[in-house]
Amino acid sequence: MASIINLVVVEILRGKEDTMRRPGRPTMPIVLTQGQERQLDAMARSRSVPHSQVIRARIVLMAAKGMTNTEIAPEVGFSIGMVGIWRRRFLTQGVEGLRDEPRPGRPRSVSDQRIAEVIQKTLSSKPEGATHWSCRSMAAATRLSKATISRIWQAFNLKPHRQKHFALSTDPLLVDKVRDVVGLYLAPPDKALVLCVDEKSQIQALDRTQPILPLGLGYLEGITHNYIRHGTTTPFAALDVATGAVLTQCKPRHRQQEFLQFLKHIDANVPADLDIHLIVHNYGTHKSKKVREWLARRPRYHVHYTPTYTSWLNQVETWFGLIEQKTIRRGTFRSVGELVAQIARFVKEYNANCRPYAWHATADSIVGKVARLCITISETGH
Repeated sequence: MASIINLVVVEILRGKEDTMRRPGRPTMPIVLTQGQERQLDAMARSRSVPHSQVIRARIVLMAAKGMTNTEIAPEVGFSIGMVGIWRRRFLTQGVEGLRDEPRPGRPRSVSDQRIAEVIQKTLSSKPEGATHWSCRSMAAATRLSKATISRIWQAFNLKPHRQKHFALSTDPLLVDKVRDVVGLYLAPPDKALVLCVDEKSQIQALDRTQPILPLGLGYLEGITHNYIRHGTTTPFAALDVATGAVLTQCKPRHRQQEFLQFLKHIDANVPADLDIHLIVHNYGTHKSKKVREWLARRPRYHVHYTPTYTSWLNQVETWFGLIEQKTIRRGTFRSVGELVAQIARFVKEYNANCRPYAWHATADSIVGKVARLCITISETGH
């Protein structure tokens, strides 16, 4: 009888021990989809996401592996209750629930009317004796803080300290010329080569008066302000619209003689069975009598002039900007020969990896922008 009582007591004690070890409330299991798992894993590994969200993503990932709140808490440095909060937040709201909710903050102190006054003053007036408003001058004029003016300008994308340059074409044949040139870009003719031709006049061979300080950890490459000028050269270039390849020659000057020599260079390097469509500017050299007579004797040449003040319409200008940025502007040349050799090396490397420029603008979109610009100018009274 005593042995039976002892067995009963042992079982009761075991039951109490199991009850003490058992967690108070069962946790809901978390089952992740593949998309949720990828998103949470990216958050947990990210260095740009706030650290609090990284910890929350780790909590959900560990919970999805079957870990309890008690096991997760010491791993992330949170209390058990806090781990449970983010587990429940994920179950009810998903990944979005792990992000911080916007806090209400204090009421806005600047009324809509004051904001409208700042915008109107920025757009329609200028400070006395100055060309444009600054944060300080506008703050003094409106009795608001500089930070408030800055936030208003940022919210409405106002930048009175900056300017954007433009030139409105006065060419009476603007629409016809735009349609002609853009048509060659978007629908080039068969059995023909479309070449954008121009020259970049008087590129200087500049040599610095002192050695260049090399780029290093923590400081930029250093060059002197003053320089020695060793002469100039004029690169002529013809860009193939279909392939992006460029045919070039460097000349000492940019007269009609040099342009005619470059045309002969093009003629010698283009197969005789192809027509050639030249897109050029309205520069006097391109329209000289000798050039027109030379082109007239060769019926395979078709010349297309861009409208005045529309150099951006000629694709070779983009290439000239590229070579200026990559090999001329920061170059140091002790002679014109060095400059010409550097240009030749750039052209060789460029043609080995060239691609055509992707032209998307239609003639109608370009003409529409010009029309809207004219309307804006007429409305401002300038």
